[in-house]
Amino acid sequence: GGLILFAIFSLVMDVFKIGYYSSFYSCLSAIKIIYPIVQAIFVVIQTYFLWVSAKDCIHVHLNVTRCGLMLTLTTNLAVWMSAVTDESVHKAHSKLKKNMTEEIFRWLLKGNLAILGMRSSSVEECNCNSQICQIFKNGYFWLYPFNIEYSLFASAMVYVMWKNVGRFIDHHSHHIQRLRFRLFRRTFFVGIMLGLVILVSGLGVLILYEVQVNSNTESSKKSQALTMYYIFNIVCLSLMSLVCIGGSVIYRFDKRDMDRHKNPTRTLDVALLMGAALGQYAISYYSIVAIVASTPRDAISALNLTYALLMIAQHTFQNIFIIEGLHRQPP
Repeated sequence: GGLILFAIFSLVMDVFKIGYYSSFYSCLSAIKIIYPIVQAIFVVIQTYFLWVSAKDCIHVHLNVTRCGLMLTLTTNLAVWMSAVTDESVHKAHSKLKKNMTEEIFRWLLKGNLAILGMRSSSVEECNCNSQICQIFKNGYFWLYPFNIEYSLFASAMVYVMWKNVGRFIDHHSHHIQRLRFRLFRRTFFVGIMLGLVILVSGLGVLILYEVQVNSNTESSKKSQALTMYYIFNIVCLSLMSLVCIGGSVIYRFDKRDMDRHKNPTRTLDVALLMGAALGQYAISYYSIVAIVASTPRDAISALNLTYALLMIAQHTFQNIFIIEGLHRQPP
């Protein structure tokens, strides 16, 4: 279901991309228009393949199957790297254009095109001036995160299929646990309500923060927006850390056996969880170094330092809680 959701948005992104490049096809190479078309075909075929075959355990033509799955996996990773690079370049250009006048930006763009051997006159020809062109351009850059998530989602599923090629499952030790969702029993209702409150509050704080920081207001309002942003995140991270510690303590009193059997899906979950946390650890580490080395130190710096330290603590406690929960047997 998640794969299909991201696939739909990826297809919409490809449609926007085709519309954007078609607006000035005369000064672009044909490959720029062909690429999103081929990518859309790839997304449709791969999504159908994973929907139909994700649960298969192959026991014939093992080498051919492994080769095909690994080729699909590397293709997804290549698409992911391309999308991340494209989005980063677009953000860099947007930042550059925002901080410079239109004339200087166009002069730099002409210089870059001259270095690359392109016609300088194509700058004017390739400008996106029409309203529909701007809609296509803004639309497909806003949809890039969905395409990035689709590539990672598909890569994870293909990796699990690759690990399952030729695998035999011991059905006697295989536990099937059906989730029984009761909305108003135990603490499910309380948890859902608290989660929705945090989600709505977080969206509100984020919108206010973006509006205040990016608008041309006085510095005092920007400082207030930063303070509000950091305080809200510090409170949320503190609550999340306490809840994860509480969950780990409950695990100690709940006497269940640990599942030590080989499970490719669980192994991949743990690897992706730890790999994703490394990025946040690095961001927090560099933030701490920058805050400690900077002068002068004000209230916002103190809040930023607290936020970075809590981010490290929260990810650590959360990962311990999730990994331990993944290895526990059902009741």
